[in-house]
Amino acid sequence: MRRWLLPEHIEDVLPAEARAIERLRRAILDLFERHGYELVAPPLLEYLESLLSGTGRDLDLATFKLVDQLSGRMLGVRADHTPQVARIDAHLLNRQGVTRLCYCGSVLHTVPAGMTKMREPIQIGAELYGHAGIEADVEIVRLMVDALKAAGIGPLHIDLGHPGVYRSLVEGSDRGAEDAETLFDAVQQKDAPAAQELGGPRSLRSPR
Repeated sequence: MRRWLLPEHIEDVLPAEARAIERLRRAILDLFERHGYELVAPPLLEYLESLLSGTGRDLDLATFKLVDQLSGRMLGVRADHTPQVARIDAHLLNRQGVTRLCYCGSVLHTVPAGMTKMREPIQIGAELYGHAGIEADVEIVRLMVDALKAAGIGPLHIDLGHPGVYRSLVEGSDRGAEDAETLFDAVQQKDAPAAQELGGPRSLRSPR
């Protein structure tokens, strides 16, 4: 076997693609900055209990885990920036009122996820904290649309969802907590066959 062979679903980024990615990264981060979002850069590694605090089973399964040779404690390689940015807002900045933060960097998944089918995608995004009103949702959706347009993606079709809708659909069923979370993962991934196999509500099933 060739010594330089990369792991499955891990890729080198060659010059032309690297230039395109960097131009796009700068354009979207500049867009976020113009709208008042401040850039943060969380670490690639964290103690596992901190990294996965408040997250679901799907993120736990997607996270590479290793033992810290200095402390002997379990570390996790980030699979998603979102919980890290939430930690920065809550425990490091701890500001009163609205906080707008953005980020961009690689994440690592144990198995390929999403449309790219890669295990080391680049994740870019923005988070708004300190405002629970519909205005915050509207701002984030508009920012997302502007970012997609800046990336040259269109025409756009946006699906909006909320965990509360799912909880209402399964409320009152005899489904256990573990089964409910497995079904929720299938719904999140828009995996209609898996949702049907798990006996999901009719509204979760693909149209006939």
